[in-house]
Amino acid sequence: MPSLWFESALLPSGWARGVRITSSDGRIERVTTDTPPQPRDERHAIALPGLPNVHSHAFQRGLAGLTEQRAAGTDSFWSWRELMYRFLERMGPEQLEAISALCFAEMLEAGFTHVGEFHYLHHDCDGTPFADPGELAGRVAAAAAVTGIGLTLLPVFYAHGGFGAAPPAPRQRRFVTDVEGFARLLEACRRVVRPLAGASVGVAPHSLRAVTPAELSALVQLGKAGVVHIHIAEQVREVEECVAWSGRRPIEWLLDAQPVGADWCLVHATHATEAELAGMAASGAVVGLCPITESSLGDGIFPAAGFCRRRGRIGIGSDSNIQLDAAAELRTLEYSQRLTQRARNVLAAGADASTGGTLFAAALEGGWQALHSGAATRQQGLTAGASLDLITLESRHPALLERHDDEILDSWIFAGGRELIDCVWRAGEKVVQDGRHRDRDALIARYGRALRELRA
Repeated sequence: MPSLWFESALLPSGWARGVRITSSDGRIERVTTDTPPQPRDERHAIALPGLPNVHSHAFQRGLAGLTEQRAAGTDSFWSWRELMYRFLERMGPEQLEAISALCFAEMLEAGFTHVGEFHYLHHDCDGTPFADPGELAGRVAAAAAVTGIGLTLLPVFYAHGGFGAAPPAPRQRRFVTDVEGFARLLEACRRVVRPLAGASVGVAPHSLRAVTPAELSALVQLGKAGVVHIHIAEQVREVEECVAWSGRRPIEWLLDAQPVGADWCLVHATHATEAELAGMAASGAVVGLCPITESSLGDGIFPAAGFCRRRGRIGIGSDSNIQLDAAAELRTLEYSQRLTQRARNVLAAGADASTGGTLFAAALEGGWQALHSGAATRQQGLTAGASLDLITLESRHPALLERHDDEILDSWIFAGGRELIDCVWRAGEKVVQDGRHRDRDALIARYGRALRELRA
């Protein structure tokens, strides 16, 4: 591919001018600053590293907008979950792949270049296991391959319907497995991602209500030092049921019972006490926040201001994928803190610090940690040796006129959004141009067919 030249680019050391990037086999070879473009360079105005998306259920993209009619009584996460289960009852492999592919393409258009796919749909519609335990995981991998997005596949272990090993509900039959079956699934997942550049596999115990303590310990061992993701303390009811079961709150129980560390991602952690915030921060784990979905489901607001004061690490996810916009996720996170604190620029790193710059840096570093383990966590951003994953912004958009350095991030996040994204590269391949994925029309057509089949 030709070398890339940018008027301005955000490097690990900060903003730089006249940035020239050469690459080979999808990885950055050299980054040169304060240099003029060469005749054959592809030229752009503003470059940013692509953001990681730490938490996605890609199939739920097909449900976006279909749960906005109020249920009888109090409408909540739990009533939404029943609608989601109904949506899944007819979804076959082809529909899963089609919906996931459009979802991943829209993520790339939105500024996400790598996704942690929290994948819990494992069996056929009646709950019968497929002959190949990796059948549906393979469809997710195929969707990542056709769109070009980076993938951390997170197969989910789901064995129980509630705390204390309660039996699963009939509508959970497509998720349910045991430790032995999960080990086979895990090996199948490793097989299906092997052809994908930069892909990896972690483990994802669904939640404390879906696993027993013994199963949780076994899963961590099966993960072979990869990343571990788990839903935790998303709902008040979940906290109450955990206390009734164990005498402790979910985060409190997990920090005491497991060696939670830098390879863990605690998804949502919405209802955390001061002591739990301190414990999570001290552990080095990433808290995976999905502000748009958490708002949509009425989960509550994570106390991010207190967590960040303790140097806690955060990542950003799109969860139910009702709206795909990396900037909007960061904006929603900051605005939620402003509403609770009744103050402005709450998450900025300090006096005179850019809120957009603080949020972007935190989401990049924490998100990369949550989706990669070991030495790979050190190769992030626009630096030699890292995957060439970057986005360019449309500098002629009114929101970016006469903006410089972190003003660019502030304006993208708080005055713009996905419409400001021009091009996206992933592993050295340009997958988005003029704000559109290269295969957008074909992916939309396939997605439309899948929805017609599901809703017929």
